[in-house]
Amino acid sequence: MKSFLFGIIAVSLLFFSSQIYNNADAIAYFPPPLKQIQEGTEPSKVTCTEGLELVLKLSNGQPACIKPSSVEKLIQRGWAVHILPDYTNENNNSEIFELGEFSVDTISVEYFQNSKGYLAKPAADGQYPAVIMIHEWWGLNDNVKDMAEKLASHGYVVFAVDLYDGKVATTSDEARQLVGSFDKQNGIENMNVATQYIQEQYSPEKIGSIGWCFGGQQSLNLALNNEDMDATVIYYGRLVTEPQTLSSIDWPILGIFAELDQGIPPKQVNEFESALNEVGITNDIHIYPGVDHAFANPSGERYAPEASMDAWQKTIEFFETNLR
Repeated sequence: MKSFLFGIIAVSLLFFSSQIYNNADAIAYFPPPLKQIQEGTEPSKVTCTEGLELVLKLSNGQPACIKPSSVEKLIQRGWAVHILPDYTNENNNSEIFELGEFSVDTISVEYFQNSKGYLAKPAADGQYPAVIMIHEWWGLNDNVKDMAEKLASHGYVVFAVDLYDGKVATTSDEARQLVGSFDKQNGIENMNVATQYIQEQYSPEKIGSIGWCFGGQQSLNLALNNEDMDATVIYYGRLVTEPQTLSSIDWPILGIFAELDQGIPPKQVNEFESALNEVGITNDIHIYPGVDHAFANPSGERYAPEASMDAWQKTIEFFETNLR
């Protein structure tokens, strides 16, 4: 009898152990980020255990695997930043974005301390509305300059500002260092000086702003700190959701966001939209399904051409409606 009972217990333990093994085997486990780096893996290519999200610690640039529910909070607190593939200059949006009717002239403009902006405007004489364009965390690179020319061809004076004193990053670590050393108040002063330059040199009747990622956040900062704006476009930039803070804005906002963005998730975007509605700010907010943060950047693996084209069309229509 005892042998029979022991046999049943042994079989049960074997079955239970097998179930634990199978369940564990179903989850993809990976070594801690630091160990992967020590074994030769690039920081931007570290793989997290299933169920965790990869970010960069802003303080030292080391990757960290954290729970998705914590990503938004840590990015908002400045503890972490998105980790994106290193930048390549092989692609831009030229192939999919149609030019407008205007040929374009471009010049480099030294306008604030060590900053040189990139100004693109219609070659034909005339008075045109203006747009302050703000780069991603990479800096004022060729892709942003290309976008300035694209927008200018639709009949705008576009001033792509430089918030990094001429520095441009091509790797996530370089970009992290630039973001980490960025001074918010200095950036606001930089953008305000750029706005003043445009007003003095080209006398536009209306002026707007647009920015992507880091630049999207700065586009909102400009709106909160310059009453001369007439339209604001934000591509997946860090948001402010306090109605009282947003109430200083007195013009329409276009927001472009990504469903899969862990740092600026749909929940936060919806809170932003609700806050805008609460204080009566006209807004047009879009969350693109199935795409991630930086989906409109053609240099990275997250690039989504169809969503990018649709977002750009909405951008052109928004500026046409609010700056003409």
